Amino acid sequence: MFGVSSFCLHQLPLADALEKISTITDRIEVMDEGLHYLESAELLRSYDHHFSIHAPSRGTNIASRLETIRRASVEVMSQCMKIAAEVGGGVVIHPGYYAWAEEREKSEQQLVRSIGELKKISEEYSVRFFIENMGNWEYFLLKTPEELPLIGDAPFALDVGHAHQMRQLDAFLMHPAAHYHLHDNAGKEDSHWAVGDGTIDFSDVMNAVRKSGVEPIIEVATYDGVVKSIERLNAL
Repeated sequence: MFGVSSFCLHQLPLADALEKISTITDRIEVMDEGLHYLESAELLRSYDHHFSIHAPSRGTNIASRLETIRRASVEVMSQCMKIAAEVGGGVVIHPGYYAWAEEREKSEQQLVRSIGELKKISEEYSVRFFIENMGNWEYFLLKTPEELPLIGDAPFALDVGHAHQMRQLDAFLMHPAAHYHLHDNAGKEDSHWAVGDGTIDFSDVMNAVRKSGVEPIIEVATYDGVVKSIERLNAL
């Protein structure tokens, strides 16, 4: 079974997106941004589905050198965990970025600090959180497996498309993941194409997914692409 990210219908209000996605899967990940920003769990509780939440990433940075921004970003993640707790779901979190190359070491320290705080919050709410690897975006952390020690024993979310864009997919597949995002690309841009439309070998990916026992999330840019992805993944 495959879960589906609401990202594929991000141009629609969340209520409309959930109504459509709920007909093809019982596992939905809400991209908590834009029209899908969650202020409460009320809408999610109206569904008999399994939910996870992709925490806001475009306005947050848990690795910020600016302490007020780092703390505020952790607070945003805390609110996501609170909502996730009401629906029994997990939370996917981006590792953040540094503003200047010279600040990387400090940002790494801030990331480690934030993860420590998030662990305590996750224990308070009895919610799991996952730290996701990044694509080829300048100044972002966790783009290669060599950076995995930064997240310590925090659960790792493998974004297959990001790893492929970084030419690191085979290396990342050697590390256990607790959450998966599936989408395709041609190895150049983070295009979030349907599975099979790019150059990723999904037979290797699905072997790793099956071994993990995790139900992956299809994070494709269009609804038609999601349907196509499900068909192609089932064929594997």
